[in-house]
Amino acid sequence: MTARLATTWYGVEEAPVDTPVLVLANSIGTNQGMWEPLIPVFAQRYRVLAVENRGHGGSEVLPGPYTLDELGADFLAVLDGLGLDSVHYAGLSLGGMIGMWLASTAPERIDRLALVCTSAYLPPATGWIERAETVRSGGTGSISEAAAGRWFTDGFRQREPDRVKAALAMLDATPDEGYAGCCEAIAGMDLRPALRRITADTLVIAGADDPATPPSHADAIVEEITGARLQIVPDAAHLATLEQPDTIAALISAHFEGGR
Repeated sequence: MTARLATTWYGVEEAPVDTPVLVLANSIGTNQGMWEPLIPVFAQRYRVLAVENRGHGGSEVLPGPYTLDELGADFLAVLDGLGLDSVHYAGLSLGGMIGMWLASTAPERIDRLALVCTSAYLPPATGWIERAETVRSGGTGSISEAAAGRWFTDGFRQREPDRVKAALAMLDATPDEGYAGCCEAIAGMDLRPALRRITADTLVIAGADDPATPPSHADAIVEEITGARLQIVPDAAHLATLEQPDTIAALISAHFEGGR
């Protein structure tokens, strides 16, 4: 059963009808707000479609556990419903995992792919199962402090406490069951055998200081996708779109513009 996903268009009114569509997908524990600093840049060139994962933001919350196949099918249903045969796609963390699933399962649907701070395999599964249990019992607010340590570097947390607080508000607003269900999807995920089926022109971006999906995970993805390129961004932890928005926007824009 697919879930109804919340979608928001940006730049539609100003863009010619033949302008490519760029789909943005968020990480676990966030919503489309994690792309907010980059959207004005992307909307100058694309019809931007921000899609919120199952159980996040305004999307439908179904009882967990979820699987990555289910999360990917949710996105395919969105593309089918909007009549979008092929799109550019950028996803961070869980959004990147869904992107790899889409590009390997339905390669004709993904033109160019940007994978940001993500992984094809993220053990141990027990850690994700325990986190799901923690959230179901104590709510997403119970993991805010740990999330801040993964999402941002120490320096950023000290310099920009208000921006960190705003980011953590996305986590606090995430439905507990949606977060837990997505934890269980990551626990059961192993995309490594699928990577060689990806034919989309792929850019992989890693935060140099990302403790959640470190650069070694990006290396592993690049090694398996033919022609994939790697960019490591200094002074960036897991939510690089909020910590280094200008750099991430420039890298993704240059990658997608290379195909036009």
